[in-house]
Amino acid sequence: MAAARPDHVWALDYQHDLTVDGRQLRFLNVIDEFTREALATRPRRSWNADQTTGLLDELIMTTGRKPEHIRVDNGPELTSHALADWARFGSVGCVFIKPGAPWENGYCESFNGRFRDEFLTTEAFGSLLEAQVLAEDWRTEYNTYRPHSALNDLTPEAFRKQWETTHQQLS
Repeated sequence: MAAARPDHVWALDYQHDLTVDGRQLRFLNVIDEFTREALATRPRRSWNADQTTGLLDELIMTTGRKPEHIRVDNGPELTSHALADWARFGSVGCVFIKPGAPWENGYCESFNGRFRDEFLTTEAFGSLLEAQVLAEDWRTEYNTYRPHSALNDLTPEAFRKQWETTHQQLS
């Protein structure tokens, strides 16, 4: 399933990193596949299914938007009953990629590569709080100041606004 409009498909994936003292960080990245917006780059020490659905609820509340589908891999946080229940009760479809087939989550994997190269490898986090603040700053810059060739050299934020303006005029 290819995303055909904003909020059609949100892709989720986790990335690992460490603080300077060797403590675990797991970032949950949430991407709108159509607009390429990074909706979240949220670090925690660990994530479970309830925390994952909590972040999705937070995104829905703060953006006023809801995905029609989420694309996820087969990790334990994403194959749990909590996520299935969240999707069913929220009328959100779940698209699971095949095990061992990360290319089926290509937009998120591409984002993860950029996030790793441009952010995780350039920062040394002294604490979880520092990782949270810096990740949010990077996410904001990515969405508002970074043009993408796939979006006609618009930023994700500008692309969404242009799409919404154009399609409101058509309806």
